[in-house]
Amino acid sequence: MSDFSISAFSAILSNSQIITGDGLKSRYHHIWHMDEPLQALCVLLPANTQEVSAILKICHEHELPVVVHGGLTNLVGSTETKGNEVVISTERLDTIEEIDTASRTMTVQAGVILEHIHDAASEKNLLFPLTFGAKGSAQIGGVISTNAGGLRVLKYGMTRQLVLGLEAVLMDGTIISSMKKIIKDNSAYDVKQLFIGSEGTLGVITRAVLKLEEAPSSRNAAYVGFDSYEKVVSFLKYMDGKLAGKLSGFELLWKNSYVQMTSTSDAVRPPLPYDYNYYVLIECMGSNATQDQLDFQNLLEIALEEELILDAVMAQSQSDVDWFFRIREDVNNLVDSMKHDQHFDISLPIPLIGEYIAARYESLAQIDGVEQIYAFGHVADGNIHFMIGKKNLSIELKKEIDHCIYDGLQAIGGSVSAEHGIGTHKKAYLSLCRTPEEISLMKTLKKTLDPKNLLNPGKIF
Repeated sequence: MSDFSISAFSAILSNSQIITGDGLKSRYHHIWHMDEPLQALCVLLPANTQEVSAILKICHEHELPVVVHGGLTNLVGSTETKGNEVVISTERLDTIEEIDTASRTMTVQAGVILEHIHDAASEKNLLFPLTFGAKGSAQIGGVISTNAGGLRVLKYGMTRQLVLGLEAVLMDGTIISSMKKIIKDNSAYDVKQLFIGSEGTLGVITRAVLKLEEAPSSRNAAYVGFDSYEKVVSFLKYMDGKLAGKLSGFELLWKNSYVQMTSTSDAVRPPLPYDYNYYVLIECMGSNATQDQLDFQNLLEIALEEELILDAVMAQSQSDVDWFFRIREDVNNLVDSMKHDQHFDISLPIPLIGEYIAARYESLAQIDGVEQIYAFGHVADGNIHFMIGKKNLSIELKKEIDHCIYDGLQAIGGSVSAEHGIGTHKKAYLSLCRTPEEISLMKTLKKTLDPKNLLNPGKIF
């Protein structure tokens, strides 16, 4: 690297695609740290796969570490840099190349914003079902590389289930392209799966073929109140059974989380009073607006009569649905109340969630330095989020909180990461949810595809 000059990239990129020196002061490694100038050798802005390939060939030859930046919404440090890296930003890989309504697919470059994918699909009366709070800034390449989850995993699965074809570039510049639109392809190894969820450590994703669904013509939502977690689980089974495949979302908020999320402005005013221990946001989507609304209302009324639930309020319009989901998605209403914040997304068996989270609330409250404790999540797929407000950023306090959240997961077959990945923040705890043999195989794959350890080094392992 000592004889390397950034001017080497000028042979393949224009001056506007190369950012160095003072230009780096306006860049950052995460959207929550925009006041911290990016530490990097340079930032490169390729506009196609071939340019990505050429960049990686140069970096491989000169042994330059590479970190890929997309929408910078990752929560586990996967986009952090030390200062010696070449940062590849996918922001100019922002083209929706094709929407094939017959095969119900969309072909996109890696830098396309998730919300733009939603809008483009909607214009064709189709649906890309993956959604979460950061949809307005998250780029699809990052979404794929972290195997993001979100609010509709119950019905449609994680990102992995929604990617039919993929193109990625290895560290030596080799382009691995399988941009097929077919759902069934059982021809030996499904190589694209290596890159989905690998957090940019095995290759740089440049293009993808996404699986679309027919857009639903009805969408109903309600907030429901409970006093016991057992009733939450019973209600989930009841609604999932009665709705016959139409249940698309089942989000759980603990009482104090609900109170905080609905007390900051009229835009997130509470649909239900603060009288219950648990609040569920439920969503179902179907094809008959009038009948679906009647069926949804009838099921809620029966649940009230049979005392499965204590209270419910149903959205009466699309603006009501938007209001209901705004409450759940705007987690900044929690973060803004904290001096410093620490985030978790754990996964655990659904029947054990109530007891496990209650124990964590009790234990966290005993830690000196913890100021706020909020839990919420996608209970139907066993994914619970914690947001912890704390007095300081000391390593000791962080580790004490980490251990409080994580230490009981291994015994119950849980995971330290349900949908956010491992990055740098969780790699010390990977062994709690993966066996030594699994981790050894992961390292073998990493060494095989990136023998010089240049792609997002220091992440995961």
